Amino acid sequence: MHNSQYQPVIDALAACAAECEHCATACLQEDDVKMMVRCIQLDRDCSAICRVTADALARGSDNAKVFLEACAAICAACGEECEKHAPHMDHCRACAEACRRCEEACRSLAQQIY
Repeated sequence: MHNSQYQPVIDALAACAAECEHCATACLQEDDVKMMVRCIQLDRDCSAICRVTADALARGSDNAKVFLEACAAICAACGEECEKHAPHMDHCRACAEACRRCEEACRSLAQQIY
């Protein structure tokens, strides 16, 4: 698979990383920051794995499938955590949606890679 075929997934990864960063920053502004610690931690992990996965795809890494699988797992965990706060926090709702889209994109592409 040529690297340009990865562009839709790279775009989903970039969008997810940006939403995670926004969510973490917004969570830090909440009145009860202590309640948001797990969300913030997962946001940071998710943003980091999304960025490294996008880089791996862009350079055509032989380890792309490993990155995609790890990214999908972390996106799933982050999305699940953000969904707990989504009814009351728009930033968590937007982050959960981005995580779910990214998780799906990563899982789909990982299945195509041998």
